Amino acid sequence: MEFFEYKNIDHPMKGDLLLSEPLLPDHNFDRTVILLCEHNEEGSFGFVLNKLSILKVDEVLEEINSFDTNLYVGGPVQQNTLHFIHNIPVLRESGQQIANNLYWGGDFDQLLWLVQHGEIDKDKIRFFVGYSGWSEEQLQQEIDQNTWIVARGVHPSYIFNTAPEKLWKNILEKMGGRFKVYANYPSDPKLN
Repeated sequence: MEFFEYKNIDHPMKGDLLLSEPLLPDHNFDRTVILLCEHNEEGSFGFVLNKLSILKVDEVLEEINSFDTNLYVGGPVQQNTLHFIHNIPVLRESGQQIANNLYWGGDFDQLLWLVQHGEIDKDKIRFFVGYSGWSEEQLQQEIDQNTWIVARGVHPSYIFNTAPEKLWKNILEKMGGRFKVYANYPSDPKLN
């Protein structure tokens, strides 16, 4: 089940994806896809879904030494923090719902127990160091300046099951129209 919607969205909302414009000059967000976890009058935050860390989760958490899964760089803010998004039924109650079947955080002790007992499907969870954040009205200003493309209605299974290096391009292609053209822009237009 895959569904993507793009409209001239005036105000993004929690659960939307932010895709960087193809020629965004900020290397922190070059061809990134950010899951927007909160967006309100106080500010916004989310996690970069397609920027792998050089480390694996079991290399940063001693408690889960047998959980060899990718660790992502969620953004440039507070990279000394660890976060996770998931679709794990037993953790839903303690997590914060972002969208249908997609949650942020939860009871960390319960998560550790589930990992240690082999009860976690690696295709239903992602771990991040740091996050991406915007102050009050900052994200809206960036959207108005065409820094971000907003995608709505991307199913969580698509997020978890698409290779990180293909996510940005695949979503733009599925959005169609001019976005399909953006998906094929060269990283450096001078080399075209």
